[in-house]
Amino acid sequence: MARTAHADDFALSRVTPDARKPWFGIAVQRFGQVSALSQFLLGATLGYRMTFGEAALALLLGSIILEVIMCIVGIIGQKEGLNTALLARWTGFGEVGASLVGLAIGISLIGWFGIQSAISAQSLDALMPGVMPIWVWSLIFGLAVTAIVSFGFVGMQWLANITVPLFLILVGWSVISELTKHSIGDLLTSPAPGPTMSVWAGTGIVAGGLIVGAIITADMTRFNRSKADVVKQTVVGVSLGEFVIGLAGVLLAHAAATGDIVAIVTSSIGFVGLIIVITGTLKINDWNLYSSTLGLVNFISTAFAKNLNRVTTTIVLGVVGSILAAAGILAQFTGFLTILGVAFPPIAGIIVAEYFIVKRWRGDLDATRAAGTLPETAPRVVPATLIIWAVSSVAGYFITWGIPALLSLVLSIVLYVIAGKLGWVRGVGKARTIQADRVETTETSAVTSS
Repeated sequence: MARTAHADDFALSRVTPDARKPWFGIAVQRFGQVSALSQFLLGATLGYRMTFGEAALALLLGSIILEVIMCIVGIIGQKEGLNTALLARWTGFGEVGASLVGLAIGISLIGWFGIQSAISAQSLDALMPGVMPIWVWSLIFGLAVTAIVSFGFVGMQWLANITVPLFLILVGWSVISELTKHSIGDLLTSPAPGPTMSVWAGTGIVAGGLIVGAIITADMTRFNRSKADVVKQTVVGVSLGEFVIGLAGVLLAHAAATGDIVAIVTSSIGFVGLIIVITGTLKINDWNLYSSTLGLVNFISTAFAKNLNRVTTTIVLGVVGSILAAAGILAQFTGFLTILGVAFPPIAGIIVAEYFIVKRWRGDLDATRAAGTLPETAPRVVPATLIIWAVSSVAGYFITWGIPALLSLVLSIVLYVIAGKLGWVRGVGKARTIQADRVETTETSAVTSS
C-alpha cells in the first residue's frame, strides 16, 4: 500500500514518515516558487512606481504577511501529512466544501499554468522570431513541464536543483551587466521613474502576488519532518526570494526607467535572457500543475467517489493547459482567475480557525494520525463555513482599501470563531472516507489478476 501511495505522491492519503524530506531541499523548491520571473516583474513594478526604500519596505511587509500565513498553514500540513484540498475535509469545509476547494485550486492553477506557458512562448518568439509559431512554443513548453511533474515531488526537486542556481546566476549576470552602467548611489536615492504608489498599496501587491501559493503551502510542507523545518524553509525561501529577486527588479527598473524587465534583460544580455525566461518560468509552472492536479484529484474523489491516478491526471491537465495556451484563449480567463484568487485567503483563515481554535473535527485527525490513516467519516456539508467563505470572499473583492487579501483572511477567521462559539459550525450528514490506499490496492490486485 505504501508503495502505491508513494507512486501517486499521496494525493488522497497521509504522507508516510519514510517519505519525509530534508528541509533544505524543500526550501530550494520554495525559493524557486518565490524567485520566479513573476517575482522579478513584481520588483520592477514596485521600482518603477516607488523609491528604493519604499519598495524595500513594501517587500518586507508583504513578506512578513506571506511568511506568517505559510508557516501556520504549513505547520498544519506538516503535522497531518495532508495536502490542502484533502485537509479541508476535516478543517471546517466538510466533503462538499473540500470538493469546491479542490475544484477552485484545480481551475485557478491550471489557468495560471496555461498563462505562464503562453508568456514563455511569447518571450521565446520575441527572442527567436520566425523559428516556429507561438502556439508551437506554447505546446513545447507546457508539455515539457508536464513530463517533469508526472514524476511527482522527486521530479520537481530535480528541476529545482538545476533551475534555481542557474536562475540566480543568470539574474546576477543581467543585473550586474545593467547596473555597471549606472551609479548605485543614485539608484538608491532616485525618485520613482513612473507614477507613484504608496507603501501600503505596494505591500498589497507583494502579499497578493503569492497569496494562492501561501494558501496551498500544505501541498509542499506535508513532506517536511518537523514544524521547525517548515519555519526554516519558509523564512529562508521566501525572504531570499522576495528580497534577492525583488530588489534586483527594483534596481533594474530605476536603472532603465521602465517596468518591463523582460525587455531589459533580453536586450542587455541577449540569448542568456532567453534562458532566464525559461528557468524563471519552469520553477513556478511545475507547482501550478502539481497543485492543480492534487485539487482536481480531491474534487473527483469527493464529488464522484472515484480515485483518479495522479500521474494520469497530471498528463491530462498538462495537455489541456498546453492546448489552451497554444489556442490563445487563456487571456479571456484572467478576470475569472482574479476572482478565484480573492476566494483563496478565506480558505486559509477557516482552516486555521478550525484547527487551532474551534477544533470541531480536530479530534478525528488526532485519533487517526498515529496510524497514518484518514478519519473514517467526514461531515458531508458545513453550511456555516460555506456562508463565511462567500461573505469573506465578497468583502475581499469589493473592499479595495488596505490589503484585500489580508482583510478577507482576517474576516474569515473572526467570523468562523464567532460561529463556532455560537454553536453554528455543524456538519449536515456524514460521508464515509474512501481510504486511498485500500482502493488503490484493490485496483492493483484486479489488474494483476486480469
